[in-house]
Formats: sequence, structure tokens, C-alpha cells
Amino acid sequence: FTLPPLMFSRDEIEALILGSGMVARAADPALAKAARNALAKITAVLPVGRGDEVDATGLLAGPIKPAFADRVDLAPIRSAIRTEQKIWIAYDDEAGARTERQIWPILLTFCARVRLLAAWCELRQSYRHFRTDRIAGFAEVGQRYPKRRRALIKEWREIEGLPEPR
Repeated sequence: FTLPPLMFSRDEIEALILGSGMVARAADPALAKAARNALAKITAVLPVGRGDEVDATGLLAGPIKPAFADRVDLAPIRSAIRTEQKIWIAYDDEAGARTERQIWPILLTFCARVRLLAAWCELRQSYRHFRTDRIAGFAEVGQRYPKRRRALIKEWREIEGLPEPR
């Protein structure tokens, strides 16, 4: 109650609107709801007269249908990423052959039509990318992975040739 109103430029408000709309259309249901709730909270604390800018924006994150539907709820996988927990997955490859893997999930990438899980794979002893629509089963293992996620992401970025975010 004692915080001053949030002061965003028009461009920042539009970026928040567009970004939350993109998350709401592309993420799992729990994250989509969180994006809508966050935007509502931001709108509620804008200075008097600025809340209308949210409704009057000329930007829209259009609907998009994923090419393939996920078979598992991504919210527990996101939780495993945050808490640096190993998980077990049953994974169907391109040909439909199922393998079981114990992995250390580090990142979820939300692409336009698919989602990718980047993880250290204990079976292959290297980083792998798993399409989330091909994950047929998932279970928490109850163990932390032995390295910090930040170090794993740095290592993964170097291998993939990706620059550090600014």
C-alpha cells in the first residue's frame, strides 16, 4: 500500500502486453494464467489515467495452435528446473520408439509450434533436446543434480554456440 505507482513508458507497457499475450498463448495452462494475472496486477497499479493504455494498445499476440499437444503437464517440469531436480522421462523418438531416460532439466524453450526441453542426459552423458510433445511419462526422482543449473546453462550455451543473455 505504500509503494508508488509503477512508471512505465508507453513502449514498456506495450512490451508487457505483447509479452504476456505471447506467454498466455504459447505456455502451459498454469504459466498462461500467471501471465494474465501478472498483467492484471501491473495494470491495477499503473498511475491514474494510464490503465486505459493497456486496453487501447494496437498490439495483439495472435492465436497459434501448437503443431503437437503435450502429453504431460509442464508445470512440474518447470518446478524441477527451478529446484534443480533430476527427473525420469519416457520419451518417444521420431520413429515412435520409446526410451527411458534420467535427465537434469535446465531450460524449456517455447517455440512457435513446439516446446523443447534442454537437459543433461545421464544415458548419453551429454546435453540433449527433448520435444515436450514426445514425453510420454514423467516422474520426479527426488535427487538434486550435482551441478548448479547456472553452470549447466553456461556450459550448454558454449556447446550450442549461443551468447550469454544481456
